[in-house]
Amino acid sequence: MDPMSAAPAAPVPPVPARRVASTDGVTLAVHDLGGEGPGLLFCHPTGFLGLTWAPLASRLADVAHGWAVDFRGHGDSTSPASMDFGWGGMADDVLAVVDDLDLAGGPAVGHSMGGTALLLAEQRRPGTFAALWLYEPIVMPRSAPRGPGVPNGMADTARRRRPWFADRATAYANFTSKPPLGALSAEALQAYVDHGLRDVPDDGMVALKCTPEVEARVFEGGLGQQAFARLGEVRCPVTVAVGGEDVGPALLGPPVAAALPRGRLERHEGLTHFGPMEDPARMAAAVRAALALG
Repeated sequence: MDPMSAAPAAPVPPVPARRVASTDGVTLAVHDLGGEGPGLLFCHPTGFLGLTWAPLASRLADVAHGWAVDFRGHGDSTSPASMDFGWGGMADDVLAVVDDLDLAGGPAVGHSMGGTALLLAEQRRPGTFAALWLYEPIVMPRSAPRGPGVPNGMADTARRRRPWFADRATAYANFTSKPPLGALSAEALQAYVDHGLRDVPDDGMVALKCTPEVEARVFEGGLGQQAFARLGEVRCPVTVAVGGEDVGPALLGPPVAAALPRGRLERHEGLTHFGPMEDPARMAAAVRAALALG
């Protein structure tokens, strides 16, 4: 466990959410992270939410105005009417926010599913982004089968997640006691605890905003996306950042970077799949350099 996670950080203050309509009846929450300069869109991984980017975005406030979306079914956004969480819907969410905030032609940052959603959006509408910085995007060289009965270890694990806690202090202690959240920096984990849990007034408890069932469906929904086959259509510069261990999603980084016309691989030793939340300062510096901010 990262020693920084042993004690809670200062609470991350609430940010009034902008409401943006997307497809399938979804209403998105988009958080203004502040800052000076051009708009910079941040896209989170499965199971998290936009405000977990706040610690990283605060370190770019002198050069960029950060905006963070809660994808459908996450944070303060609603779920689709169909309860279909195919990742084409995540691309819909990205484009809805880009249009609402007039962010077309600017840069964007994504992590895991959020990185894939940015690639899918750029493939659908070329020229949407000037440049992308993506940390371990989930872009598989071969499309995996999707549907009932198809084994999915990530979905199975998500469905076993504990959804309720007595209070936020109990949740924080639980998360720091084991991987993967135990490796997060104190400020990133505090943002998740402050904003990724909702109060349950009837019994005084707190519950995950992204329920285990929704998280599982998102993992299942990612299996059918065809992003890899169309990487040659992404013409903007793309930095594909990975952690230091050649395991899991990090293994996808080299082939993805190689398949992109203007792709570049960036390795960060000592970090795992949760790098942007493990070391926000180091990752902010990497984003600043890769996107030539300021």
